[in-house]
Amino acid sequence: MSNPETTFTAEPDSHVATTVALIDAPKAAVYRAYTEADLMVRWWGPRELTSKVERFEPVTGGSWHIVHVDPAGNEYGFRGVYHEVSADRIVNTFEFDGTPGHVCLESVTFDEENGKTRVTSLSVFQSVADRDGMAASGMAEFAPIGMAQLQEVAAGL
Repeated sequence: MSNPETTFTAEPDSHVATTVALIDAPKAAVYRAYTEADLMVRWWGPRELTSKVERFEPVTGGSWHIVHVDPAGNEYGFRGVYHEVSADRIVNTFEFDGTPGHVCLESVTFDEENGKTRVTSLSVFQSVADRDGMAASGMAEFAPIGMAQLQEVAAGL
């Protein structure tokens, strides 16, 4: 199975970053990979990090907090609140514990296309500087890796 074609777009002077990937797995499997904690931690984040799920309530009004741990034991926490969770779309906030108050609103849509799933992730940041900071932290480089890991997990379901 090949890696999914993934595009990451962050236009200059924009608050928005967009990732689009065509995942070679059915929509229901991709949705499960986003909403089941044991599946999510298998693809969300770099492989060299382990993940601790502090809270994971993927329902409208629920919240989440996942901590990545690097090989040296350093922890990097991420958290948010779910505003909408449906089979077609998940809307949540995203905040890095290391920069509290810098909240991003994410909308992920799932569209079935001939047995595959187009995943479109739209991230809206509070400022261009926040978006640029996130992009500079590796968001652009990790997008195709994360989508390949998502495909691996979803295709195995």
